Amino acid sequence: MDAIVDIYTAQPFWIWLAIGVILLAVEAALSTEWLLWPAAAAGIVAVLTALGLRLGFAFEVGLFAALTVAATLMSRRLIQRVNPSDKPDINDRDARLIGQRARVVAPFVEGRGRVFVSGSEWAAEIEGAGPPVGDSVIVERLDGPSLKVRTVG
Repeated sequence: MDAIVDIYTAQPFWIWLAIGVILLAVEAALSTEWLLWPAAAAGIVAVLTALGLRLGFAFEVGLFAALTVAATLMSRRLIQRVNPSDKPDINDRDARLIGQRARVVAPFVEGRGRVFVSGSEWAAEIEGAGPPVGDSVIVERLDGPSLKVRTVG
């Protein structure tokens, strides 16, 4: 513990940089979106201390906390403005398929075929005669491991 206090006394930049890097590494590993802003706040405090501003430990911790809260609140407001509804969930790949165009890659036989959409090949079902290979269809819904599709137009 004395070593950390000695490093902080000599160069607080390294302590704040380490805190920021650790928070950023945990964020990258877990992808929570909650640790990005504290990591950025620690980075800002690190830059301020590197510029020679000796604010004192208590003020630096207070600045770190204030920057974390402000950045988190502003990011939440920005996300609400850019994406007012959480639908579709960016992490729900299956729900995002609905409404997308898919390319037929295997012919439909008795209403069953295969389509390529969003970087993957899927089993698909269609009512009526299916379009030929290479044509596009629209994904209407998911039905277990297969897609329900319809012809374009």
